[in-house]
Amino acid sequence: MNWLQKIPESVRSASGLEWKLWKKLPLIGLVGTVLPLLCLLAMHFFADTPASAAQDRWLQLADYFVWAVLIFHWTMVITVAIGCVIVMIMKGPAYVADSYPVSHGDKPRSAHETSEEAAASRPGQPRETT
Repeated sequence: MNWLQKIPESVRSASGLEWKLWKKLPLIGLVGTVLPLLCLLAMHFFADTPASAAQDRWLQLADYFVWAVLIFHWTMVITVAIGCVIVMIMKGPAYVADSYPVSHGDKPRSAHETSEEAAASRPGQPRETT
């Protein structure tokens, strides 16, 4: 099954912001992951060794906050990547899908067709002979 069949002599649109973003996404993802983790590591490294309950609670809250920031960041990077792929496909060459013949063509019918008439116009369906 060939999903994306190109239309011959179709014109591609000029690339724009989507390719610039697509190329920067790995760096954005890496920097957005490393920076919060480095901040968290620094908080744990510079914390007092005999930590009090309040300080332990504050560090645990910081852990939760950093993980929330990381998950949010990864979600945004993936969302932008999906958007870039969609725009790349839309700006690429034109594609054609399998045709589906409409029984009434360009002129709407005045009455609804019966199920037998609809079945008769479908390609690949066995037709009843009576």
